[in-house]
Amino acid sequence: MKLSKEQKSNLKSAIIAGTFAGVISGFVKLGWENVLPPRTEERDETNPPQTLLQQFGIPSKWTHATYTYSGHKLPWVSYLVHFGFSTSFAIIYEVLAEYKPFIRKGSGSIFGLAIWAAFHLGIMPMMKTVPDAKDQPTEEHISEALGHIAWMWTNDVVGQELYRRLTSKK
Repeated sequence: MKLSKEQKSNLKSAIIAGTFAGVISGFVKLGWENVLPPRTEERDETNPPQTLLQQFGIPSKWTHATYTYSGHKLPWVSYLVHFGFSTSFAIIYEVLAEYKPFIRKGSGSIFGLAIWAAFHLGIMPMMKTVPDAKDQPTEEHISEALGHIAWMWTNDVVGQELYRRLTSKK
């Protein structure tokens, strides 16, 4: 299938909008987890991004690498995974919405819940990155499900507005 010049321009705009929306929504999700932490401190000693990287053979000294800001040690490697995931799915969402507008039903909340279910209830437990869904605390399910709604709602609002501005559509 060959894309027209306008379709290529719109695709580029969707990718740009998704990239910026993904970064902004990544900050929203981090903030959400500070208010409603999904895991206990003990389970966060090695968080899911760190566990996943270690499953791929990356040593703990790298997965637990930190930088210090204002006296706090912050896990920069975890942030790379977090923002990579957020930005990747924001781009996918914006591009899909360009060709399949129904994906925006629920202003991103349905898509966000689908991502939560796929990863937190399915893929990550299957890979043993996190415990089986039945063994995860209720607080984790609540925080992650609501956090994924807030995350994708942010992607929807920010991405759609940036896309509109880039394509001059109203």
